[in-house]
Amino acid sequence: MKPRTEDFPTLAQPLLKLFHVDFAPRRQPPWSFVALATVVSLVGSLIADALLVAIGTRVFPSTKGYGHFHFLDYSRLTITGVLIACVGWSLVTRITSTPRWLFLRAALAVSAVLLLPDAFIWYQGASAEAVFVLVWMHGAIALVTYNALVRLAPVSHARHAR
Repeated sequence: MKPRTEDFPTLAQPLLKLFHVDFAPRRQPPWSFVALATVVSLVGSLIADALLVAIGTRVFPSTKGYGHFHFLDYSRLTITGVLIACVGWSLVTRITSTPRWLFLRAALAVSAVLLLPDAFIWYQGASAEAVFVLVWMHGAIALVTYNALVRLAPVSHARHAR
């Protein structure tokens, strides 16, 4: 049986409505589209990271050799974040009839939270220039991943017939 917002406690219903969680999903994107969007997100995000590190170390020469600018360091975190976002897109498309609306807001909220470690390493003594580049890397990853998912693995406007 498909969940309905009425099945949730009365206190949760306004929150579900606020976030447009109506359990009335549109037709799901084919798994092949989601797989393609995932690959594009991964490759695009890693390329964006590498470009930003290259630009950042040229603009801010003092950041050359910064530990978080090593490919193995940032690629692990980038791959993990992108895969989580891709799973998130698949989940969001199943709980709302307006997945782009919800996914955009979730992406913005998650991106804001992911800036906290950057603030912490800056507080711990990392250079402001290096942290500035890390912040741009987070933004690029979010931009690439969001657009790849919503454009390459869109939901159909037709609802499931049940």
